[in-house]
Amino acid sequence: MPTTRVITWDVTASRGYETAWVELGDGALRARGRAVGTVPEPYWITYGLDTADGFVTRRLTVTAESAGGTRTLDLRHDGEGRWTADGERLPEVDGALDCDLGLCPLTNTMPVLRHGLHQAPGERAFLMAWVSVPDLTVQPSRQTYTHLGLGRVRYASGDFRSELELDAEGCVVDYPQLATRLR
Repeated sequence: MPTTRVITWDVTASRGYETAWVELGDGALRARGRAVGTVPEPYWITYGLDTADGFVTRRLTVTAESAGGTRTLDLRHDGEGRWTADGERLPEVDGALDCDLGLCPLTNTMPVLRHGLHQAPGERAFLMAWVSVPDLTVQPSRQTYTHLGLGRVRYASGDFRSELELDAEGCVVDYPQLATRLR
């Protein structure tokens, strides 16, 4: 039976905050969230995230508002490894199973849960459909998640590394250099 919870993070990387209403259960995640940040420029973000079985991203919708105007993104995964952004194919992220919304600690949850990396040994490399905030461009991102201990996972992408603390449900509690959950 899916459970819904509300999580708020102090997002130090954007000098802002994010709140997500997260529904987890039956191998899927649904969420809607809002974020406000001041880095790289003042912005508001509203998003909706749906995954299919195995926590594979099905759809991410995002609206970003800043001094430059309002932008929207409708990012979809067809379940066969192909992606579209606002109906346009994105072959550079073909094969990715997950989206990664920039400056959003919630989108680290899907690959961690799919492979139980917050609970059991293992290391997995992923290709992600990474969404830059607040401009909402989509780019490929290679990322590695490594189990370090119960509730601890190392995230690595390029030269960047951080040791994440996760709760029993696989949601970020602390992501040094990015965000900390408010209690």
